[in-house]
Amino acid sequence: MKKSKEKGQSHSTRPAKLVKPKWIKYTPSEVEELVVSLAKKGYPPTMIGLILRDQYGIPLARAVTGKKIVRILKEHGLAPDIPEDLYNLIRRAIKIRRHLEEHPKDLHSKRGLQLIEAKIHRLSKYYRRKGVLPKDWRYKPGKISIFT
Repeated sequence: MKKSKEKGQSHSTRPAKLVKPKWIKYTPSEVEELVVSLAKKGYPPTMIGLILRDQYGIPLARAVTGKKIVRILKEHGLAPDIPEDLYNLIRRAIKIRRHLEEHPKDLHSKRGLQLIEAKIHRLSKYYRRKGVLPKDWRYKPGKISIFT
């Protein structure tokens, strides 16, 4: 066994059954309202899950409502255009491209950019196949501007 795999076992595990815990006082409609209000404030789905867990004591929205957070957002027309994991990879690629404009000889970052863009292409291919992204969606490195 590799040395790096010996440590880092301390984490919580999800319960085997997806049932609503007894201590939760929120109804499914109240949790949906919370999710929608947090999404309207601009929070992405992962942050909504963290806020529900940390501030409201709701460990899993799916256990209470029977629907995942993104499904709730889709029903209310608030779902993001591209999935959040793909969005975060594209943001990382843009940051590395900016870095490489200033430091063109940074070969380690150049290799990292190649790996990230390979992940983007694999993930976008998966999402196009599943119908989450349109069939003609393509990642074009110079054309996409997510943030200013």
